[in-house]
Amino acid sequence: MESKEDKCVKFENGLRPDIKQLIRFSEIRNFPTLVNKSQICDKDSKAKTSYYKAVNEKRGKDFGRGKPYDKRGKKPDEGGSSGGRGGG
Repeated sequence: MESKEDKCVKFENGLRPDIKQLIRFSEIRNFPTLVNKSQICDKDSKAKTSYYKAVNEKRGKDFGRGKPYDKRGKKPDEGGSSGGRGGG
C-alpha cells in the first residue's frame, strides 16, 4: 500500500518543472490539496504566458529594429570612420 506522502511525491515528480519548483517549497502532503495547488499554479502560468504573448504581439514585428547602437558599438549619429579604430 502506497503511503500518502509517497503518493504526493510521485505526483510532484510528474509535474512540469516550473510547477514542480513552486509546489516543492510548500511540502504539501495532503493529496487533494496538492492537486488543487498544482492546478492553480498551472492556470497562473498559462495566464502569464498569454499576457506576455499579447504584449509581444502588440509591440509588433519591429521589436528588434531601431537599436540605438550599430554593430560597431557607436551611436548611429556619432559618425566615425567606417574602417578600423581611430589611433592617436
